[in-house]
Amino acid sequence: MTIATESATSRRDALGERLFASLLGGMELLAVQLGIRLGLYTALRDNGATTAGALAVTAGIDQRYAQEWLEQHAVTGILEVAVECDDPAERAYALPTGHAEALLDPDSPGYAAAMAPGLVGLAKTLDAVAAAYRTGAGVAYERYGAEVRDCIAGLNRPMFANDLAKEWLACLPDLQARLLAGTPARVLDVACGTGWSAISFARAYPQVTVTGIDLDTASIDQARCNAAESGVADRVRFETADAITAVTEGGYHLAMLFEALHDMGDPVGVLRQVRSALAGGAPLLVADERVADTFTAPGDEVERLNYAWSVLHCLPATRATSPVIANGTVLRSPTVRQWAGEAGFSRVEELPIANDFWRFYRLED
Repeated sequence: MTIATESATSRRDALGERLFASLLGGMELLAVQLGIRLGLYTALRDNGATTAGALAVTAGIDQRYAQEWLEQHAVTGILEVAVECDDPAERAYALPTGHAEALLDPDSPGYAAAMAPGLVGLAKTLDAVAAAYRTGAGVAYERYGAEVRDCIAGLNRPMFANDLAKEWLACLPDLQARLLAGTPARVLDVACGTGWSAISFARAYPQVTVTGIDLDTASIDQARCNAAESGVADRVRFETADAITAVTEGGYHLAMLFEALHDMGDPVGVLRQVRSALAGGAPLLVADERVADTFTAPGDEVERLNYAWSVLHCLPATRATSPVIANGTVLRSPTVRQWAGEAGFSRVEELPIANDFWRFYRLED
């Protein structure tokens, strides 16, 4: 065998191993989604060490299926075997404390269960995406369904709950001083999704009123429910609207645009319209993907994640809007600066906020 052939074989085998690991991880994530959908983790958390029979009763599922799911989860290490026994009917399983938080606490910084529905939603929409690739058309955001919507909301909610007021606003000291002084403020949340950014802001600052807008009706409906359940519906208003046509009133003391600029079909138009709605000197806080400034292959895990989202979701969804620009998920910082300048912002500052996935910008006149 020649050196070249050995190299080709080695690379072939390495790719095979990588794809096998991806298959394994994907199937385990689907089993996690099954547990979420059936309420199995909640039952395990609430009842402690549980046998298959007990889980079947408390969760309302078939005992044989309960046994197989419990054994699979123990083999993966997601569950512990709390009572060892050769008889599967007597064997008991437990959900470790840290795992319970990762799977069941949506405000925890370690919440990870939101990844599971995302995989389901992307897979369900793959036929439509393949058709769009052939025709050059798009796949509307709503076609991806509740699973992708819940994934995006679930992945971002812990950051809003834990970091928005405590860390991100610290990089806007002039605004933070106003808020800490108890002075009323009006905030515009563009592409607010299911509302957790607006809700977290209102929770942190009782004198603030927030207007959230988003194109997706289902997201806005969920945002209104979330605001009501969080006790801030009197200060947070959500509208199904296009930022370019809906943002007509001014005087906002802050505008926020989190992980959505790359999805905008007319990003410059949106930035220009938001700029016109800001009170004099008020900032626009933008957070978008922390990707490299230039294309580099191979890329790191964050780059790979963003390109995967772009191929399967963000680019098809943007192309469904008859866009001026279809950027995709990979929004590099030079592009943000270019769009901001074209929209009339005279200052673009990259903020020193530590985040593995997002880069933050302050835009202002």
